[in-house]
Amino acid sequence: MKTKIAIACQGGGSQTAFTAGVLHALLEAGIQKEFDIVSLSGTSGGAVCAALVWYSIKRGEEPAWKRLLDFWKDNTAQSHDEQFFNDWVVHWVRAINSGTWPSLQLSPASLILQSMMGYFSVGKRKAFMDFTELLKTHIDFDEIASWGPIPEKPVLVVGAANVLTGKLRKFVSGKEVIRVEHILASCAVPSIFPAVEIGKEAYWDGLFSDNPPVDELIRPIFVGPENLAEEIWLIKINPTTRDTIPSKPDDIFDRRNQLEGNVSLFQQLTHLEMLNDMLIGGAFKDEFLGKLGIKAPVRIPKSFDDDMDRPYHIPCIEMSEEVQRALDYEGKIDRGSRNIDILINDGRKQARKFLDARMAVVGN
Repeated sequence: MKTKIAIACQGGGSQTAFTAGVLHALLEAGIQKEFDIVSLSGTSGGAVCAALVWYSIKRGEEPAWKRLLDFWKDNTAQSHDEQFFNDWVVHWVRAINSGTWPSLQLSPASLILQSMMGYFSVGKRKAFMDFTELLKTHIDFDEIASWGPIPEKPVLVVGAANVLTGKLRKFVSGKEVIRVEHILASCAVPSIFPAVEIGKEAYWDGLFSDNPPVDELIRPIFVGPENLAEEIWLIKINPTTRDTIPSKPDDIFDRRNQLEGNVSLFQQLTHLEMLNDMLIGGAFKDEFLGKLGIKAPVRIPKSFDDDMDRPYHIPCIEMSEEVQRALDYEGKIDRGSRNIDILINDGRKQARKFLDARMAVVGN
C-alpha cells in the first residue's frame, strides 16, 4: 500500500525557484507512482508552485512538472530590457537596505507607483510585468471554477492573512473553488502589492499566517479523513541558522526576514511534536481519535535529517549551504536568469539527495 504524503512549500519570492527544482526532480523521479500524494500546501511563492503542480495533477497532465517549469521560464527575465529592469530594481533595493541610498516610501496602491510601473512596462512582456497575467497564463481559473470544490486528492491548501480581522485564512480546494485572488492574496507582500480584496475581506502575504500550512495537512476538517498524510515533506526556503551575528543594516534586515519567515513554521512543528508525543503516550482514547479520523503517527526506523529515532517524521528539503550563504533578501526579488537557474538546479540536486537518503533509511 502506498504511503500517503503531503508536500508543504514555504514562501520566499524568487527563491522559490528552488521549490520548482525540487518538485521537478520529485515528479520526474516518479514519486506519484510510489507514493500517494494526498495534499499540497504553500504560502506566497510556495503557494504558486503548489498550485501549478496541483492543477497539472488534476488535469492528468504528463509530465506533471512541465507547467511548473514553463511558469518559471516566463517569470524569468528574457530580453535585454527585462534583464536591465530586473537588475536595476535589485540594485536599488539593495542600496536602500544597506543604507547607501535614501528610502522613498510609496504605497503599492499609489497612483505614482502605478504610473511608474506603466512606464517601465514598455517593451517588456506583459506576463513578466503583470503577476496576475502570469498566473492566468499558466492556470485556467475558469476551468477550475467549472470543477467546483474538489474533496478528492490531492487537496490544495493555500495560506493567507486577513488584514482586517487579523485571523489566519486557508483557501482549501476541497471546500471552495480556488481563484486567482486566493493565490494573489498569499503572495501579497505589503511593500510590493496592495492588499487583495475578496468580498468584504482583505488579505496580505501568507508569511503572516502559515509559512507554509502544515498542521492542516493532518486535520480531517481541512483535507478530509481519507486524505490524512502519513508523511509531510517540507520544502524549506529560509535558513534556520547563521554562522555570524549580523551587524550591517542589510544583513540585519535579511536575517530578520528569515526569522519572520520561519516563526510560524516552527510553531506548527512544535505543535505537531507535542501532538505526536501525546498520541504515542496514549493520552487519547481510540474512540475519540476515530471520530476525528486521526491515527497514530507512522513510525520511521530512523530519521535521515539527524541521528535521533523519531516516531514522527517531517523531513526538510533545503538549499545547499553554498547557495544559502550566497543569497540575501534581494535574491527574493531577483528574477534574473542566473539567479533562477542556480536555484532550480540546486532544488533538483537536493531533491535527488532527499530521495536517495529516504530509500537508504526506509527501504522503499
